[in-house]
Amino acid sequence: MNRRRFVSRTILPAMLALCLCPAVILAVPSVDVSFDLKSPGATNSPDFIGLSYEMSVVDAAANGEHYFSVANKPLVQIFQTLGVRSLRVGGNTAERSTVKVPDKDDIDSLFGFARAAGVKVIYTLRLSDSNMVAAAQTAKYIMDRYRPELTCFALGNEPDKLVGDSAAYDQMVKEYMATITAVSNAPDAIFCGPGTMHKDVQWANDFAKDFTRDKRVLMVTQHEYPAASGRAATNASVACAKLLSTNLTGVYQKLYDTFAPSAQAAGLRYRLEEVNSYSNGGAAGASDAYASALWGLDYMYWWATHGAAGINFHTAGYAPGLTRPPSPAQYVVFWNSTGGFRARPLAYAIKAFDLGSHGQLLSVHINSNPDQVNLTAYGVLSSNGTLYVTLVNKDTARACDATITLTNGGSYTHADAMFLAGANGDITATAGTTLGGAAIKDDGNWSGAWTRLSGKSDNGRFSVSLTPASAAIVRLTR
Repeated sequence: MNRRRFVSRTILPAMLALCLCPAVILAVPSVDVSFDLKSPGATNSPDFIGLSYEMSVVDAAANGEHYFSVANKPLVQIFQTLGVRSLRVGGNTAERSTVKVPDKDDIDSLFGFARAAGVKVIYTLRLSDSNMVAAAQTAKYIMDRYRPELTCFALGNEPDKLVGDSAAYDQMVKEYMATITAVSNAPDAIFCGPGTMHKDVQWANDFAKDFTRDKRVLMVTQHEYPAASGRAATNASVACAKLLSTNLTGVYQKLYDTFAPSAQAAGLRYRLEEVNSYSNGGAAGASDAYASALWGLDYMYWWATHGAAGINFHTAGYAPGLTRPPSPAQYVVFWNSTGGFRARPLAYAIKAFDLGSHGQLLSVHINSNPDQVNLTAYGVLSSNGTLYVTLVNKDTARACDATITLTNGGSYTHADAMFLAGANGDITATAGTTLGGAAIKDDGNWSGAWTRLSGKSDNGRFSVSLTPASAAIVRLTR
């Protein structure tokens, strides 16, 4: 395993230029970015982009319809449009006694949807009633019919709520795995865990060490809501600013340091199987606002450059035809509408990542930073030699655009850009987000367009003007 870390850098201006801003002439931040094309790093996982749902969504609704169904064509379409390749089902309802454990019909509908949408499933088996026989029967049913569509079985959801300590949990996992993988059940079953709350990330470190040599364990999983509880976020503007603050990087780094090196040392992949901006359903006016798009795009790249196998954003939905659907959580990626599904700002982050993330990660070089613009950059080299550069301008304090110059050593001759923008650059706006000048339609279709960049100079240098609170994917071709 290549454990070399290709980290993002905070981009700060390298030169000064002048532009006309409202009422005054101000210095324009000018940023110079270059990439190490000679030593590309690890390849992003093809199933990096994922969504996470409550297990209750798998069950048939009161009207008998399934949310995850081949018949739910708009849902299949929006999964494919966004590039979603991983579907995790679990959450608190996976352990709730009042929620029915999915039966065979529910499982058939779920995995039929997975085949149609082209996703693989992380399936949570219930631990709260310690019924290993029932878990084994479910695992056998899935393995016998849907092995190609399964990533792994997660044993329990946030077991730190159910079991006294990580040692007790790991012992329980060993007992469950022994029963499930018995010759008469599902001997080839693959597992992942522990999927604890953020505060108990040490359990993931212990899990990695305890299952280092167990070939039945595929990866270590962890949950994270870096901005903390949405219930405490009572001021939307402050909550949005928190999502774009550089302080969140320290939260990610602390989580990473606690468990990821142990997983990598054990030869195990690691994945954040349940994440979002704020917990407890999100923060109103922030988790559902344009700020979440800029946060989500940067968040995915931060973890990709630190070796994560993928991210599953926790979200929600309900079966078609219900007359009284549940109230939406603030952090949902898209929500049911009469025409299919209404994309929220976070959906645009996912699509933007899908456009520029397929390939090998490149290390980014920043030359100077006198103005300290809150902007990050990531580079990915695709298998056909195309270079994708993603720029995320999280700066909201300036009136002028930032000019970013990309230097690639003269090997590329054309550059096109796809811009992520909010309504009037307002990070608190809950509508009006576009990518490539277009919105994602309720039927799941999207028609965003690339814009050809002009102003090529010697040695393959291209410049792109990026407004505050915006992002761009730049595609460089020969």
